[in-house]
Amino acid sequence: MSLKFDLISTDGNARRGRVHTAHGDFQTPAFMAVGTAATVKALTMEQVAATGTEVILGNTYHLMMRPGGDLVEKMGGLHKFGGWHGPILTDSGGFQVMSLSNLVKMKEEGVEFTSHIDGGIKHFLRPEDSVHIQHQLDSNITMVLDECLHLPTTRERAEKNVDMVTRWAKRSKDAFVNRDGYGIFGIVQGADFKDLREKSAKALVEIGFDGYAVGGLAVGETQDVMFDMIAATTPFLPKDKPRYLMGVGTPLDILGAVERGIDMFDCVMPTRAGRTAQAFTRHGTMNMRNARFTDDASPIDDKCGCPACKLSRAYIHHLIKCNEILGATLLTQHNLWFYQDLMRDIRKNIENGTFQQFKENFIKQYTEGD
Repeated sequence: MSLKFDLISTDGNARRGRVHTAHGDFQTPAFMAVGTAATVKALTMEQVAATGTEVILGNTYHLMMRPGGDLVEKMGGLHKFGGWHGPILTDSGGFQVMSLSNLVKMKEEGVEFTSHIDGGIKHFLRPEDSVHIQHQLDSNITMVLDECLHLPTTRERAEKNVDMVTRWAKRSKDAFVNRDGYGIFGIVQGADFKDLREKSAKALVEIGFDGYAVGGLAVGETQDVMFDMIAATTPFLPKDKPRYLMGVGTPLDILGAVERGIDMFDCVMPTRAGRTAQAFTRHGTMNMRNARFTDDASPIDDKCGCPACKLSRAYIHHLIKCNEILGATLLTQHNLWFYQDLMRDIRKNIENGTFQQFKENFIKQYTEGD
């Protein structure tokens, strides 16, 4: 396996590192912008890069459905097809097993999806197929195919899930084509049972991966349960491999997960919020549709350097009220900028040994409001 990870410094369990890929490095802790269908919605790739984003995420299931792995491969892979020249991680389709559960049939061999586009054509995805499609996409980080469970669930269901996804992880690893600057991550499952999280982590480490994801969280449980499951998992993961918490989350989720040893994050939250008039700021979130911004001359966040924050809240409010596309673009870029500022601050404070103080100060300011 050829994906390289440098652990640069630690502060308690918080880790500062760097991942080396065939398409460049990215710094950790890292927040990956979600580009499900080879696009970060509402932004050009140049606008994404301007936020400080170093790595983006694509989705195997959605790209399999449209435009198809064969076409993306013919176009030179996701980097050339979508115009993003940095590292790319692709989710395997395991999340869609849960999110599209009414269109899914699970088998030991793989997953049968009924098309969410037309409700007719059926597609069968085995772990080997998922890995092959991710190879066609030229993904720098391939994720094993797994099954994401909604919480709460029964112990019996969680045990069966852990056993099956471990078998699928081995099949995924065996199908992966090793090459320089590319890697494959295993995904720890176990629902909200600490001993099953430990069992899953140990089984994946025995198989051996370039990195390890903590999956099946932020799917119905409380934040405290999520933090408990992270804390129950990371001690059993190698210190010299990156750790990825899938689908998380809010700024406070990220801070708590970094505190417990997580290195990588992704979430649709900042981009989806930008398309629905919500702005993230150092004083919490703001709904830019609110009439109180009608004549507010201040920027969204006076510590932010994004294009939206060179304009007034009044102007952003005006764009939103008029349903101007520019409003969604500016807020989406602002939110990603805010997230990347947060990650830069986290990295700096881990290096300085001041992460805990930074975390406490950030939470105090973020929760007291604008």
